[in-house]
Amino acid sequence: MDRNYFGITDAGKVRSNNEDTFIAQRIEGTDYILACVIDGVGGYTGGEVAAAVARKTVLRLMDKPAGDLSLLMQAIFAEANEQILEAKKLNKEHEDMACVMTLALADLKNNQFYYAHVGDTRIYLLRDSSLIKISKDQSFVGFMEDSGRLTEEQAMQHPKRNEINKALGFAGNIGIQKDYVETGHSPFLPGDLILLCSDGLSDMVNKQGITDILLQYEQLEQKGIQLIDAANTNGGRDNITVVLVKNDNEAFVHEVTKPISRPKKKKEITIIPETTLKADESSKPNNSLAKDTVKTSSKDFSPLIKIIIFIILAAIAFTFWKQWYNNELENKHQLPDAVVFNKYAQALKLQDTLDKLEGNILILDDSVFKSPILIAEPIRIKRDSLYLKASGNITIKSDSGYKGQPFLIAPANRSVLLENFTLENFEDLNSLERKGILLKNVQFITTGAKVNNK
Repeated sequence: MDRNYFGITDAGKVRSNNEDTFIAQRIEGTDYILACVIDGVGGYTGGEVAAAVARKTVLRLMDKPAGDLSLLMQAIFAEANEQILEAKKLNKEHEDMACVMTLALADLKNNQFYYAHVGDTRIYLLRDSSLIKISKDQSFVGFMEDSGRLTEEQAMQHPKRNEINKALGFAGNIGIQKDYVETGHSPFLPGDLILLCSDGLSDMVNKQGITDILLQYEQLEQKGIQLIDAANTNGGRDNITVVLVKNDNEAFVHEVTKPISRPKKKKEITIIPETTLKADESSKPNNSLAKDTVKTSSKDFSPLIKIIIFIILAAIAFTFWKQWYNNELENKHQLPDAVVFNKYAQALKLQDTLDKLEGNILILDDSVFKSPILIAEPIRIKRDSLYLKASGNITIKSDSGYKGQPFLIAPANRSVLLENFTLENFEDLNSLERKGILLKNVQFITTGAKVNNK
């Protein structure tokens, strides 16, 4: 165990089984620390199953984090949700199972952490002896507490404190719902500590009690064990899980430069004879000096004016270019005649769905999008980020005579994650990766040769 992360879970004093699980580990070959707390709900064994499915999904998709990390986290939550829904169909006894989850990725190289959250598990940040609750409980009681209608003590004792509004396994297609998954990122400074926990801790130990323990003990293992003990001492009514991550990078401390002491000079008073002060000379303006001053000032401002004019012209040029680019994209996509329309109906449906998509995640149902999707022009991706996944495997196929790329990516795009697709009859197999597209379980088929990308 590295000293800058630690995780622990306990069944508590009342429940005989533990539906909680967690992740606390360094991602191999990176400066990332992966932290996750998952609280299963829905029956004696169902909660454990849902939590295990979510944990497996996180580990699979977080093996090599890259690109837009917030988008990646949303994709993980959407995928875990779909996997839980599929598992529920296979076992009637687990039809009510679900789980809540808080996920954090600490980037120690850049002193940042990213998080995503659904339900009432929590993430806290401890900085300078002050504990800050980062996530918001997605529950009625959590809303009442966060809005100030309930005190912390009242919320901890409220009879509906365990009722949640959102969870993985409650509903399908959470990826297209903008506010279903709470995401964010924050500076993670040297000396900072983040705490992820299930409600088995936060319902039993108040914020001040948690803070006192985190400040009292030196090692993360000691802190974690003491938090579990405190929750059990106060009743242990639920499973208790704690994950801690510390930024143990060396703090940057700059020594203050002391000013150089110089001996004070004695003030010298010069007495000017009255005869040298002539009224006509003292009051007469020096025109030559004034001219020189104006000339110098004009020279100083000349480069600044040129820079301002250049910026204005560049902005105008960019505006015209952007309008031209958008017009080009629109003009390229003209509806064909009825026969051709039927031939490319799946491609047009996919394009229309992407154009109308409100969120950043689209999961294609293979019962709706029939494979193969035949294209004679690239599918346009104009948004800044996108996670596009096929349930099952869908083929995107180049029509005869078209040898271009399957996707046209807008210049402003930062990240695209493509999963569970087969791309057929596209010649350049490496161009997608050169454009920054992340590929997961994507196959390339061309001239009889098949290339896998996992």
